[in-house]
Amino acid sequence: MTAIEIPTSSPATAASSQVRLPGALITLPKQNTEFHEKALVTSSYPVSKEYALPALVPRKVLERKPTRWIRYRLWFNTYRKFFVFVTAMNIVGLALAIANIWEYPRQYTSAFVLGNLLVAILVRNELFGRFLYLVINALFAKWSPLWFRLGCTSVLQHLGGIHSGCAVSGFMWLVYRVVLIFIDHKDNHDSVLVMGVITNVLIGISIISAFPWIRNNHHNVFERHHRFIGWLGLISTWIFVILGDSYDLKTHSWNPDGIRIIRQQNFWYSLGMTVFIVIPWVTVRKVKVVCEIPSPKAVILHFERGMQQGLLARISRSSVMEYHAFGIISEGKNSNKHYLICGVQGDFTRGLVENPPTHIWTRELKFAGVSNTSTLYKRGIRVCTGTGLGAALSTCLQSPDWYLIWIGSDQERTFGPTISGLIHNNLGPDRVLLWDSKKRGGRPDTMKLIKEVYTSWGAEVVFITSNFQGNKEMMEGCKAAGIPAFGTLWDF
Repeated sequence: MTAIEIPTSSPATAASSQVRLPGALITLPKQNTEFHEKALVTSSYPVSKEYALPALVPRKVLERKPTRWIRYRLWFNTYRKFFVFVTAMNIVGLALAIANIWEYPRQYTSAFVLGNLLVAILVRNELFGRFLYLVINALFAKWSPLWFRLGCTSVLQHLGGIHSGCAVSGFMWLVYRVVLIFIDHKDNHDSVLVMGVITNVLIGISIISAFPWIRNNHHNVFERHHRFIGWLGLISTWIFVILGDSYDLKTHSWNPDGIRIIRQQNFWYSLGMTVFIVIPWVTVRKVKVVCEIPSPKAVILHFERGMQQGLLARISRSSVMEYHAFGIISEGKNSNKHYLICGVQGDFTRGLVENPPTHIWTRELKFAGVSNTSTLYKRGIRVCTGTGLGAALSTCLQSPDWYLIWIGSDQERTFGPTISGLIHNNLGPDRVLLWDSKKRGGRPDTMKLIKEVYTSWGAEVVFITSNFQGNKEMMEGCKAAGIPAFGTLWDF
């Protein structure tokens, strides 16, 4: 077992801290708490003096409610707009086909099934996502109008709406396809109908398992069903396609001609689906990891090689099961390390503390998050709470144009010297503000803080990583204040 255990005794009372490794005792230098204190109150872009006062925020400040219009605008975000647009277009097409007004989808229903499913898989593919982020960042960084850059960020962040819309639409077309086969059952073979029903059931289960309530409250249930039932759905889709293209409806006989099958568009749609599903999995590797355990609340995972900012990593104890996503912290691609902050909450992260691994499974192909679009903006603010620092810190480490606001409880003791060192060594007090709610008697008025830093820093946008309630409050406040902001999503 390889783990670094950071003692919880105050560094102010000792000149050094001890780290126990198997068969070894290593002494670390005293943690730097001076920086932690300076960052709270010192800034070339200072916030109000109120923030130096260790006072709780009045409840009436925290309980201010936004208007219904603001709540609606945040609820009906780009994700839901994409979902509504995609499903509405498909429903119209489906209605025209059912009414026998549009003949094409009646003859080539499978193309609408597989085309929708292919797009659903494509927009969730890590490689395709990285390509989109690369193109947008390369072509439109800083020079294009702010409204356009904000639109690009919104589209990239909410691609999940296209994913969900196309998946549901593909399922609707599949149901319609099976109904047509059933109506013309006398001209079709039983095996085609049976495989159509099986494919419907499997894809239906995969979609249901991805409903937000299941996904957010029963992650392992979601992952097992969405992934493995989805894979079975892909296999049954291949069988359904091959059987359907091999059976001659005129002669009522089988004609398994490989050349004929390859010439059908259904084959290429299915092949595309398969390729985009397989690509991320061929990059799965078991890599070395060192677990730093600064406190019972957090684990810092150390990995080799540097990373660009704005990426997230999926890790697991198994090669195919229970992958969990965490923001990557790195000083840059030329660095020799990157880190993940894992808050100890569920069984997986608790296991990292109780039984720290020496190796862990990960996909070498990392996926891009909204922070990856930070290069689009001239200046910005990265707000995070607690372990949300994991998704936020790289942006500030790798760009001098981004200001970090980190709100948490006893951050230095909770997250240890590695994270404190990254902040101390790379971020001057002129562009970082740390709020320790334990030392200051409570949380700050986050909106007042954001507004003042937004004005003094000359920011164009605010990125927020927080829990559900914190994200909701800050997004509502920013929307009411007219501050462009992007918050955490729970759509994956």
